[in-house]
Amino acid sequence: MTAVPMQGVARPSIPAAYFAAVLGLAGLGQAWRTAVGVWGLPAAVGEALLMVAAGVWAVLIVGYAWQALRDYGAVKTELLHPVQGSTPALVGVSTLLIAIAVLPYSLVLAWALASAGLTWHIGFSLWHTGTLWKGGRNAMDMLPTLYLPTVAGNFTGAAALGALGCSEWGWMLLGVGLFSWLAFESLILHRLLHSATIPAPQRPLIGIQFAPPTVCAMACLALSPGSADHRLLMLWGYGLFQLLLGLRLRGWLGAQSFNPAYWAYSFGVVATAITALKLASAGVAPARILAPPIFVGANLFIGYLGLRTVHRLLSYFPQGEPDTINRPVQSD
Repeated sequence: MTAVPMQGVARPSIPAAYFAAVLGLAGLGQAWRTAVGVWGLPAAVGEALLMVAAGVWAVLIVGYAWQALRDYGAVKTELLHPVQGSTPALVGVSTLLIAIAVLPYSLVLAWALASAGLTWHIGFSLWHTGTLWKGGRNAMDMLPTLYLPTVAGNFTGAAALGALGCSEWGWMLLGVGLFSWLAFESLILHRLLHSATIPAPQRPLIGIQFAPPTVCAMACLALSPGSADHRLLMLWGYGLFQLLLGLRLRGWLGAQSFNPAYWAYSFGVVATAITALKLASAGVAPARILAPPIFVGANLFIGYLGLRTVHRLLSYFPQGEPDTINRPVQSD
């Protein structure tokens, strides 16, 4: 195996990682929808956020599809990358979240989007997992992006199916996501604890590490609304611990200058808020206490990411920036 440097190799102008912004915006919109029932907040705020999320998703979908037609080589380079190769799973995850967003307005459209999202998710996760099973991966590439195809995709698929009234199918997907999470967690933590330190440009990807427990809890609540099962509190508690750990390491995690990769933190943050609000609605005492500050924090964090992203777009220059996140692609 020889390393082919990324320098001089075509890279996608719209990386699949950009779809993480849809996760944060759509998740915050869902948090506001939940907060309407818990605290009587204005419903228009949540619907506006979901509309923005849908708009961002539509722009990215069209741009990504057009890019694949015009420059498939760049997209293929990303697909085969040992770290970034997991991020196309976000195309399916974001589509499933938009399906949940449009459900109150059109059941037909929600089913169409959910079907498209699940088709992408299942097809991509089977292909990606198959490549992993062939072996040959570098231990240095065991980063949290590995969660995206089989963990994030299955948890979000379960939540979408729960919202559409197909909870039995949803529990099946939840099982795939849960056992995949448990399998990858030990590998990724071993990489973080025992291998060389994560380079600063790759540290935004660690934000994905914070998402699985609270996204799993959120999916469970979509499949079993109103539940206050102790296992949900265990998942939520672990997610809160992860977020507190992120605050403790904020200086180290934020060493890289701002770029859209920091949206990787958004899904875990908003899933924590949604879970807190739903547990508070179910009468769970700790959730009633913690839901307000978590909800405020989620709004401030997504607002910060949004403002920094807009500022970056406004100050963008055509020459772009060098790719410092990606590791070399391995080829025979």
